[in-house]
Amino acid sequence: MLPTTLLSVALAGAAGALCRFAATTGLRGWLGEGPWPVAVVNVLGCFGFGVCLALLQGRVPQAVYLGVLAGFFGAFTTFSAFALDGAQLLEERRLAAFALNVVLQNALGLGALCLGLAVAGRS
Repeated sequence: MLPTTLLSVALAGAAGALCRFAATTGLRGWLGEGPWPVAVVNVLGCFGFGVCLALLQGRVPQAVYLGVLAGFFGAFTTFSAFALDGAQLLEERRLAAFALNVVLQNALGLGALCLGLAVAGRS
């Protein structure tokens, strides 16, 4: 991978992480604690990822394209990458793979989080 691409992804990733922090912090003040601020950020991230994917693919240098999608949106919300995988499986009409992906990622992710909490001594 070219150094310019790595730099692009790193800088855009830092911007995405800062934007996620600012957005969830601001949304918590408006929506309160709970899952809603993160849900809003995930949905906004998916929307932005889709718009940028459609508008940038093949139109900008690869370093910019990867910086925006993998860097910015990868840090803003990894849910957008999960949603893209799901959309591609649906587009390919691989319904069983889509369902398995959704169920396994959610169940295993939640299970892994709970296991991590238990290993660290928090129940």
